[in-house]
Amino acid sequence: MTDLHPPGVNGERRQLINLAYRLLGSLAEAEDVVQETYVRWYAMPERQRQEVASPGAWLTTVASRICLDLLGSARARRERYVGEWIPEPVPGRSEWLGGPDSVDPADRVTLDESISMAFLVVLDSMTPAERVAFVLHDVFRYSFAEVADIVGRTPAACRQLASSARRRIDTSRRPSSVERAEVVRDFKRAWETKDIEALIGLLDPHVIATADGGGLALAFLVPINGGEQVADAWMEIATYGPAPTLLEHTVNGQPGLIARLDDTVVSVYAFDIVDGRITRIWVIRNPEKLRPWTAD
Repeated sequence: MTDLHPPGVNGERRQLINLAYRLLGSLAEAEDVVQETYVRWYAMPERQRQEVASPGAWLTTVASRICLDLLGSARARRERYVGEWIPEPVPGRSEWLGGPDSVDPADRVTLDESISMAFLVVLDSMTPAERVAFVLHDVFRYSFAEVADIVGRTPAACRQLASSARRRIDTSRRPSSVERAEVVRDFKRAWETKDIEALIGLLDPHVIATADGGGLALAFLVPINGGEQVADAWMEIATYGPAPTLLEHTVNGQPGLIARLDDTVVSVYAFDIVDGRITRIWVIRNPEKLRPWTAD
């Protein structure tokens, strides 16, 4: 059996998963992209592979182009999706989520920041070309000349794409992980004790809660807006059906919650917090997106 990940190429796999996940917002699709990338590598004649000066650069280029094609067709696929689509959440601080340690320039985001649910949702609002140019340059530090070779545009055009994408990113200060954890813990306590007043106090008046059941799990189909409305919805959740066990858990690198029923994760909750209040809640209930959590 052919070894798909020999020395010299195997070391690129984690980097490719890192990249593809941020480009697609789906771990399952990212893994498929990486597998397809290696298939194309081994489809080349041996002599042609030996002529590749940098296998890592070749693999990155191919993976990025596959992602670009997938992003181009994502809009049509989303139109057939039941309810809201939220990026696939990832548990804990799995090794593949980390990247090479480096000093980050002020105008670039860190790898940890670039997997937060808030960040991934903003990425999903970009055009495919903006997303690829921005992620490659601002997150993975490729030069615009390298990005241009990957996306098939001029360096100047790629610089403009990344600049346009960067304007969508909220650069306001976010709380520390400790501060986030305190707010999430208070939210959990208020929810478990059905203290609606405490819950409202933790929510920004303009909070938005979005759920993703994918038509495979019960979830509200449209976002809920407003602190009182979200609090009312969470009180209904607390009284509907068997009570799950709520656990604090790292979700996409930040404090979040998971709900377990019979040792199965049935919901993952991610939050965005500004000035001590929750401004966004993302609820992922689609079981196809929760498979890594059941094994966690």
